[in-house]
Amino acid sequence: MRVNGSFLLQLDLQFFAEEKTEKATPQKRKETRQKGQVAKSAEVSSSLLLLSFFLFLQFYGPYFAAHILVLFRDIFSSYLLLDVTAANTQKLFGDLTMITGEMVLPILAVLFVVALLSNYFQIGFLFTTENLKFQFKKINPLEGAKRILSIRSLVDLLKNILKIVLIGWTAYFLLHKEIAAFMHLSQLGVTQMIDYLFSVMIKMGISTSAVYTVIGAADFLYQKYDHEKKMKMSLKEIKDEHKKSEGDPLVKGKIKEMQRAMSLNRMMSDVPKADVIITNPTHYAIAIQYDANDGKAPVVIAKGVDFMAQKIKEIARENDIILTENKPLARALYANVEIGQEIPEELFKAVAEILAYVYRLKGKY
Repeated sequence: MRVNGSFLLQLDLQFFAEEKTEKATPQKRKETRQKGQVAKSAEVSSSLLLLSFFLFLQFYGPYFAAHILVLFRDIFSSYLLLDVTAANTQKLFGDLTMITGEMVLPILAVLFVVALLSNYFQIGFLFTTENLKFQFKKINPLEGAKRILSIRSLVDLLKNILKIVLIGWTAYFLLHKEIAAFMHLSQLGVTQMIDYLFSVMIKMGISTSAVYTVIGAADFLYQKYDHEKKMKMSLKEIKDEHKKSEGDPLVKGKIKEMQRAMSLNRMMSDVPKADVIITNPTHYAIAIQYDANDGKAPVVIAKGVDFMAQKIKEIARENDIILTENKPLARALYANVEIGQEIPEELFKAVAEILAYVYRLKGKY
């Protein structure tokens, strides 16, 4: 059986038209963003929060330790000696809340700011309720199976393995360096031991968080790449979007036709306001209006050729508007002055002479 070559060519063209090879258009990006579909890495936010927490503790440690010492001093020197009364209980909980707040609130404030900034630098300001809407595909077992078996799931698995290996190796490397110091902990005083363990914890926290941040940055780059890939469009989609944004050609034609008709009706309704109609005399007709009180040049309020010129002259006769023949001026006005525009300087003298003639006939001046 022979297959028509043009049919195969049509199939090939259809295949390439449906293949998503083109970058997303600004309209597609806008619609995708409105749906809450953006390139964002949760690892970036988590890693920056951890890094900020440990960096803050490094500088905040002495202040934190001082408040803890004050808390324990008050507990053992004052609070345990108080009688159990409603007033004393209220004072105890009030003091504990105040001291705890002074310790915790600065950390929470820093973490809150870091969380906002990490999201803002990834996706900018975005508020949408699309992700809050119920979507059946989220609970559909088939869709769940597809997600589990997808390339993205494999990438997430490899990312988690890499995260465990790198962070685990960093922690092991740092602890291994401290083994000798750990062997002599028993020789230190309580305060020295606490200071040393705190410094080791901070060092480990900052180092592992820094490694985690690098992983987060790499994950963000992958998320951007994956997001761009998902947003790619086929030639057919771009064509359909263009048609949708520009509108159907038939509808556009009808709209333009209606606009022309409305503009024409508006122009014809202005003809009775004219002071004079300058004609060719058969092919051109230009309606001129002049208001001596506004200090502006005369204005073309209507113009037309052939049939439209005849309509303008007909309306002018019905409203006792003077028609005057001036072939060069009529052609120049039609070619160079749009409706609603003032007479240009080079034509002003000729129009002024005609207006003066018209006003003399009407006895205005």
